[in-house]
Amino acid sequence: MRYLTIVLLSVMTLLLPMTAVGQEEEILPFSRDLERISFIPRGQWITGVSVSYAQSNQDNYQFFIVEDISGDVYTFKVSPMAMYAFRDNMAVGFKLGYQRTKGSMDSGSVKLDSETSYDADHLYSITSNFYGTAVFRNYISLGNSMRFGLFNEVQLELGGGQSKIQNGTGVDLTGTYQRNFTLNIGLAPGAMMFLNDYSAIEVNVGVLGFGYSHTRATTDQVYVSHRNYSHANFKINLFSISFGVVFYL
Repeated sequence: MRYLTIVLLSVMTLLLPMTAVGQEEEILPFSRDLERISFIPRGQWITGVSVSYAQSNQDNYQFFIVEDISGDVYTFKVSPMAMYAFRDNMAVGFKLGYQRTKGSMDSGSVKLDSETSYDADHLYSITSNFYGTAVFRNYISLGNSMRFGLFNEVQLELGGGQSKIQNGTGVDLTGTYQRNFTLNIGLAPGAMMFLNDYSAIEVNVGVLGFGYSHTRATTDQVYVSHRNYSHANFKINLFSISFGVVFYL
């Protein structure tokens, strides 16, 4: 019993300094040394516009099972923006957008094998869409630099439009008229660079998002159909990269 008491006292003597050190470390203050600067000051007005245009022409173009495509297509999109910084590095505002797509295909065919093929000719389509987007941005400077920065943009978009599709000629002419409604919620981080004190260029890309669309189609003014489509995106979408010029007033 005597030896057991001596052993317990020895162990307690060794543990007491370690416990004291552990308690002392827990109450030590910790700082990450992160410096927060006013990259976009409160009261700043932010306005800008992004414009994109794409056009392609095909003449007897072939791609895998698609052959003999002849036609052209173009897409034009413009999106003005206005925001207000209600706090340092935080801004809210809205974007408006208009997109027009027009395409025509004089001839084309899809060949699955030597005995199975589908032909299409005199195909014409035109689509016009309008969008309105509520935007919230949080800016982050790169170190102490006032020229380069990052931002995270949360978007709530509502839109709608119409489209017309025609196929064939003469008595074989058929057409479809569509009206659509869209709802999108997304997260779009980006980077920006100030060219001077009042203007900057920026680029952003969609990463996270949820979308819903409803389409009502009328074919040959007789047949009516409805289509609902929803999707969720949790990856970088390279097709949603946009560039723009922004002015800070």
